[in-house]
Parts: sequence; structure tokens; C-alpha cells
Amino acid sequence: MESAHQNIRLVKRAYWLIKLRWIAIAGVGLATFMASTVLHISVQDFGLYGIAILLALYNTTVLLLLNRFTRRQKETPGSAIKKLINVQISADLLILTVLLHFSGGIENPFVFFFVFHMVIASILLSVRESYLQATFAVLLFGLLILLEYLQLIPHHCLTGFVAHCLHQDGLYILGTFFVFATTLYLIVYMASYIAVKLRQAEQDYRKANILLEEKDRIKDEYVLRVTHDIKGHLATIQSCLGVVVARVIGPLDDRQADLINRAHTRTVKLTNFVKTLLKLTQMRLSNEFEMDVFSLRDAIHNAVATVKTKAEDKSITLNCNIERSVDRIFGSQFSIEEMVTNLLLNAIKYTPANGTVEM
Repeated sequence: MESAHQNIRLVKRAYWLIKLRWIAIAGVGLATFMASTVLHISVQDFGLYGIAILLALYNTTVLLLLNRFTRRQKETPGSAIKKLINVQISADLLILTVLLHFSGGIENPFVFFFVFHMVIASILLSVRESYLQATFAVLLFGLLILLEYLQLIPHHCLTGFVAHCLHQDGLYILGTFFVFATTLYLIVYMASYIAVKLRQAEQDYRKANILLEEKDRIKDEYVLRVTHDIKGHLATIQSCLGVVVARVIGPLDDRQADLINRAHTRTVKLTNFVKTLLKLTQMRLSNEFEMDVFSLRDAIHNAVATVKTKAEDKSITLNCNIERSVDRIFGSQFSIEEMVTNLLLNAIKYTPANGTVEM
């Protein structure tokens, strides 16, 4: 059960990551258009558009793969989905590095978008995996600025955004790299700490919920046993009173007959209540409702008969008008009767004495 829940959660996280990537793809296209066309900043727009297209194809492939995992959820272990998430984040870091290369490298302020990936990694992955992703990001960024500094790969200066190219400024490079690396590790530390605490709290809540469900089940089983015993005793009392009411053992005077009839009536109602409680408890334990075709008209009349005494105690008139077309339906007769009974009891409770309840 716990493993299945974990797999479902991992799949949801993977889909969330894919949705974020679609937003990123749209952002790359929009930012490239704004920079080159509106702001007239020198960027490698064809390269950036090409990367956006490749990123869209990559995201589509991941989506199809994840859909396949979802269809085979029982066969796919959680470790496979977790590996897919890890690969996605690593690939995103690599693609972001390539994007930076075509859009100014160390001069591009979007370099700190690596921070978002570290937050995502801390949320979706374990602490160890998050630090590994942070290290991978630091290595990628360090390799990019080193290769551009050594002129082993071309640097695409953001002309129109910076006064002069900064990829050869050693002090600026060291300072930026130091801030970049420390920021990523600090982000991972803080985000992972919060994520771990939240996961622990979630596990505690889940365990508490399981414990409550178990206690609730034990309570229902106890109520079931007690109700069953009470039902047996009430049936005996009702049977004995029925014999007396029928004058089988001899005649009764008016006072005796009145008392016995009252006792018999109350016993019948109490027996019906216990039967209802017994049935309700059985339904709770089995978590199943008895569904069948029944007469809705009869169910409503049964509910009215159940609350009739309550209405008489307050001198309330119950008017039940049911259309002729209303008759047999498919459902749980017990649940319908219980619902109508509760509605009528509430109506009687809040209706003044000598009033009328229309239905």
C-alpha cells in the first residue's frame, strides 16, 4: 500500500516537472524574441530557437515515456520513475548550460535560473541526489566559463546589454562562480531540510490516519457485537410483550393494556433502531452498500412512519405528497430511508408545535 502510494506521488511529480518544462520552452521562445527583436540585444536567436524546438521534442518524448509507465503502473517500480526524474533534471541542467552559452554565458543574468532547478531537485529527490545535482550544475557552469575563458569555445557577447564582454575578466569570473556555487549549495541545504521535514510530517499524518482507521474498525466491530446481543434480548422482550398484548395468557384491564401496549410499541421501535444500527455498522465494516431496485414510495413511507411519534409529541402534522410517477428506482434503500428520516427529524425539530411539515 505504501509502495503504491509512493509510486503515485512520484508519477505526479514527474508530470509536474513536464508541465514546468513546457512553461520554460515558451519562456525561451518569448525571451529570445524580445531580446533580439524588441531590445535589440545580440543573441544567437537561431541557436536558441533550435534549442527550444529540441527541448519540446525531448519533453514530448519524456511525456510519452511517462504515460507508458503510468499504464504499466503495477509493473513499473518506483525506482524507474525516480531515475526518470533524475535524468530529466540532469538533462535540464545541461540544456540550460547550452542556452547560456548561446546567450552570453557568464554575462547572462539568467544564469541564476539554476537555482530553480535546485529547488525542484530538493523537492522531488532525496538529499543526496539533490547535492549531486547541485554539484553537476556547478561543474557544468564552471566548465562553460572555463572553456569560454580559454577560448576553446566561442563566446557570444550580449552586445547591447553589457558595456563590454566579461568572459575574460578573471576576477569577475571567480567572484561570480563563487557566489553561484555557494548559492546553489545553500539553496539545496535549505530546501532539502524543509522538504525532509514535510515528508516526515506527511508520513506521521499517514501513520496516524491508519491508526485512527484501525481504531474506528475496532469500534465498529465492538458496536456490531453489542448491537447483535441487544437485538437478541429485544427480540425476546418483544416476543413476550406480543403474547401479552394478544391476550394469549389472559385478559387485561384498560390500564394494564395501555401500559403493555406502550411498552410493546417502544420495544418495536427500539428493535428497529437496533436493526438499523446493526445494518449501518455492517455496511461501514464492509464498506459496501446494498444496491437493488426498490420502491421509493415505500421507502419514504417507512421514513415517515419512523418519525411519526416524534411529530405527534409536538402535535405536528406530516403531509406526504408523492407523485404517482415516483416508484421504483435502483439504489440503496437503507441509505435513502436514513437520509429522508434525518431530513424529517430536522424538520420536526425546527418546526413549532402544532405546525405542519410538507413533503
